[in-house]
Amino acid sequence: MSFVYLVLLLLAIGSMVLIDRRFTLFLWRDARRAGLVLGAGLVFFLAWDVFGIGLHIFARGEGPYMTGVLLLPELPLEEVFFLTFLCYLTMVLIAGADRLIEARRRRHT
Repeated sequence: MSFVYLVLLLLAIGSMVLIDRRFTLFLWRDARRAGLVLGAGLVFFLAWDVFGIGLHIFARGEGPYMTGVLLLPELPLEEVFFLTFLCYLTMVLIAGADRLIEARRRRHT
């Protein structure tokens, strides 16, 4: 059992938290709304995964860097953290892009 992949995912999430905190982009801007959006995205993608697993479209890959802990058949623990990172990254990127576009718009008016 290895925790390398899980630790790297946690470091990536932590990095997003630091960026978000520094620029007040998503979670630090409105924690309640951000939590709802992040939770909804996580639930959606987990349901997507479970549906795909049920249809035998998705399967768990074996790797030496994974914990081997399964939440459901074919659904590794790391998937929850990966999907959390994916949703959080997307929202930070959208909020950051929105802020850059707005700043550029203000400079040109």
